[in-house]
Amino acid sequence: MSSIDARLSLRTSALLVIFALHGCAGMSDVECRGANWYDVGYRDARYKLQSQAEVYAMQCAPHGVQVDAGSYEQGLRQGRFDFPDRMT
Repeated sequence: MSSIDARLSLRTSALLVIFALHGCAGMSDVECRGANWYDVGYRDARYKLQSQAEVYAMQCAPHGVQVDAGSYEQGLRQGRFDFPDRMT
């Protein structure tokens, strides 16, 4: 296995773990109510995730919290700009 293949395999494995943990954990009432949606979007971009706004909306709806999708998407865009996906 080449060095590039090993890095891609490791990266893929890490992303799968992040997705698995992210999907299982859910957001609590306190997390939903205290969320800075811009920062959440920025963090998701840093971890190379696609938009999770709908997932957060489903997780926070039972707590009576509405996601600020505009702020979330703005943070996601800025994070993608600050942390571009480079193949090095």
